[in-house]
Amino acid sequence: MNYTVLGKTGLNVSRLSFGASALGGVFGEVDEWHAIQAVHAALDCGINYFDVAPAYGGTLAETVLGKALKGISRSRYFLSTKVGKYTCSGSYGNDTLDYSRQGIRASVDASASRLGTDYFDILHIHDIEYQGRAHTEWAFGEGYDAVCELKKEGRTAAVSFGTYPVDLWERIFRSVEIDAALVHNHYCLNDTRLLSLLPMAREKQIGIINGAPFGSALLTEPGPPFWHPASTEDRSVFRTAADFCREQGTSLSRLALQFASQNPDIPTTLFSSADAELVTSNVHWSDQPFDAGLVQAVQRILTPVRNKDWNYT
Repeated sequence: MNYTVLGKTGLNVSRLSFGASALGGVFGEVDEWHAIQAVHAALDCGINYFDVAPAYGGTLAETVLGKALKGISRSRYFLSTKVGKYTCSGSYGNDTLDYSRQGIRASVDASASRLGTDYFDILHIHDIEYQGRAHTEWAFGEGYDAVCELKKEGRTAAVSFGTYPVDLWERIFRSVEIDAALVHNHYCLNDTRLLSLLPMAREKQIGIINGAPFGSALLTEPGPPFWHPASTEDRSVFRTAADFCREQGTSLSRLALQFASQNPDIPTTLFSSADAELVTSNVHWSDQPFDAGLVQAVQRILTPVRNKDWNYT
């Protein structure tokens, strides 16, 4: 595993990092024992940055990750969670947004308890585009101030956002001081708009975390979960790309992971899996150069969905 410094956070993170959404059942039913083995496989492969959120599975992901990390020296890994968005257990899309100072502080306390830690290396303000402009402004105001206060108190080392729209990222970069940015679904085979943000990130020394290299499972053989907003026509385009890769003797998942994780200007790429074998495969794939001609051919197939905005809200 190779490592690089995540902007001005100073964290020397692994080039591949572990997103714990899958541990919360976001992509399908999860067996706790197997999920814990996936975390241990990531550690064994040299992954040292783990990200989670209370919204994943109604706190299930944090609970399982906490069990997996129990007894592991805190010096072996960096840990982040998110604040502001909360999902009822067992339901998708039934979200509560709370960017109040009181709510964020209570959230951090609860996450710390589930994860068995007393501080976070990064706190991400979560999905601030959800439920309209009023919630966005709430996050920019009271929510941002609350996380900055937690940084001053030593509860976190870095302030960040984790959100989707590119235009919103442009506003974040221009208007507030942050240490890192978890940008998802914008540097993968079907969407490379993250590249437009890199010059400003370099200028401000913002550590970019590239989330969702598989396009929220669009770029996998099983395809996306039921909640993904892609239409039937969109899904058919991705299936065609998967069939083409299989005909070339590889898989769409493998090519997607390789492409997303090998840009030297992006410090770390965050993938999620609750399967130890897949975790190990992802790490192995990331060390192998990809076929640039095959990438171009697949991107031609994906032209109808190129840089398409998905309505995750």
